[in-house]
Amino acid sequence: MEMVLLTALGVGGATVIGSVIGFIFKKISHRFSDIVLAFAAGVMLAAAVLGLILPSVEYGGKFGLIITVAGIFTGALCLNLIDKLVPHLHRMVGADNESHSGSADLSKVLLFVTAIAIHNLPEGIAAGVGFGSGNTSEALLIAGGIALQNIPEGMVIIGPMLAAGITPHRTFLCAMATGLVEVVGTLLGYFAVSAASAILPFALAFAGGTMLYVISDEMIPETHAHGSQRGATYALLVGFCLMLVSDVLLG
Repeated sequence: MEMVLLTALGVGGATVIGSVIGFIFKKISHRFSDIVLAFAAGVMLAAAVLGLILPSVEYGGKFGLIITVAGIFTGALCLNLIDKLVPHLHRMVGADNESHSGSADLSKVLLFVTAIAIHNLPEGIAAGVGFGSGNTSEALLIAGGIALQNIPEGMVIIGPMLAAGITPHRTFLCAMATGLVEVVGTLLGYFAVSAASAILPFALAFAGGTMLYVISDEMIPETHAHGSQRGATYALLVGFCLMLVSDVLLG
């Protein structure tokens, strides 16, 4: 349990680390943030496949494949529904970056931050479900991939909030709140699977589906939006291969 709690704090704390970087470098180049985000996408892609989806098939027994496919689509559809209610990074970052001229729309910025917080919940659940599977090494790899993704997210929310006239103190508290949502999600995922082990195969696939949706619908479009497609593609491949090597070496 201590490991789960520490990991939850680490996953949520990654957003805070990103926000601190955002304070220090208020104008981070798109190329740098795109490379970091693409690397995180590669790590998350490997973590979703190796740590969630393949174990789901294994734990599901003779119905493993059916359960896994159903879980993947359910997870993706849930995030798709959330997206219809609250837009996310690739729909709002561009508009918010334009607001740095001083005419920021405060309500739009707050909606942007709320969107990140809402999307952090299923990502936290994915990390918690990983621990619920009992495979600590896989769970740590999944949590590491999510934490990497949270750093650039924390970076990009600082500039728009400051430009909107929100004080640095409140800006930091908002960034911290988005990270705390992930901590709650991690604990929810862990306790849900621990309390009802029968749902483990579906829960693993559900978590994998949410991660695949985030990667395809939000992370990759954002990394390809500013003319750094080739660098972002190789960064994704490096992240994927690093996780693949780590998974093999950790057994």
